[in-house]
Amino acid sequence: MSILQEFKDFASRGNVVDLAVGVIIGAAFTAIVTSLVNDVLMPPLGVLIGGVDFSNYFVVLSTTAAGPFPSIDAAQKAGVATLNYGLFINACIKFVIVAFAVFILVKQVNRLKKPEAPKAPSGPPRSEVLLEEIRDVLKAK
Repeated sequence: MSILQEFKDFASRGNVVDLAVGVIIGAAFTAIVTSLVNDVLMPPLGVLIGGVDFSNYFVVLSTTAAGPFPSIDAAQKAGVATLNYGLFINACIKFVIVAFAVFILVKQVNRLKKPEAPKAPSGPPRSEVLLEEIRDVLKAK
């Protein structure tokens, strides 16, 4: 079998197609979660802790930096290295939201799946039947 044929067989399997659809939907979902965190959740949370925007929390790492910088963008435009821990906090919150949403989605999909009916036993395997017949013949002798 050629490599091209093997790849075609691999790509046309249901699991690979399902995975591709999942990745595409996940990318679109990420944009929604990013907007949810940045535009809906973080502003009220910032107000609750004193009007602070997490995305603007940073530490200037350069000792030769000229003055305090009002934002990460201003520091980066000045060419200063920064440690952007506020953006990391936002990323962690996004991850928790995405993980929770995926958990709920998987839970609902599993609930919708029909449980498989247990198969009725079809009797003992052929090897056991033959062994029983051999035993019975040996007992009869």
